[in-house]
Amino acid sequence: MQASEFNNLFDSVIKKYHLKDSVDQSFENPFNKNTLEHLLYRKCWIDTVQWHYEDIIRLPDINPEEALTLKRKIDASNQDRTNMVEYIDSYYFDKFKNITIEPQATINSESPAWAIDRLSILALKIYHMQEEANRASASEKHRANCQLKLDILLEQRVDLTTAIDELLNDISLGKKYMKVYKQMKMYNDDELNPMLYAKK
Repeated sequence: MQASEFNNLFDSVIKKYHLKDSVDQSFENPFNKNTLEHLLYRKCWIDTVQWHYEDIIRLPDINPEEALTLKRKIDASNQDRTNMVEYIDSYYFDKFKNITIEPQATINSESPAWAIDRLSILALKIYHMQEEANRASASEKHRANCQLKLDILLEQRVDLTTAIDELLNDISLGKKYMKVYKQMKMYNDDELNPMLYAKK
């Protein structure tokens, strides 16, 4: 897949979510579980639900108990998001495992999946900025400002899409190589978070 196809898939996920526009709606993945598309679809769905969790938790009159419950959901979502990134990197690591690496090959500062993660978030920014640029109830000044921001986001997507394609191509040619580093998040682990293991 080319990165432009990632964009199309992410846009379709976000559009699908907004048909019901509810964080509690059921999730169905239309792709075979052994495909990259399956991973990307799931990844973007997690991002989309979490985007709306983050909106809800910022309501000024939110009930504190509801906010705490939502914070737990955001923590769990963050862990799911990280796991999906690692699955996507593992997919590419396996895909390129037999590539002969050139002696002068370099490692990229960002793995393919973490770049794709940014592309998924960018799709969400574009969708919601487009909404604001077209919101009838907003002032003309607000819509104009949001259109300027939208133009920048669209340009950023072109640049990031190109960079991802170039990175994957360089890896496929052995000009760059990749490593899969686990994120090793500590705050969800009751063996590593002192606030949790102190309670054991």
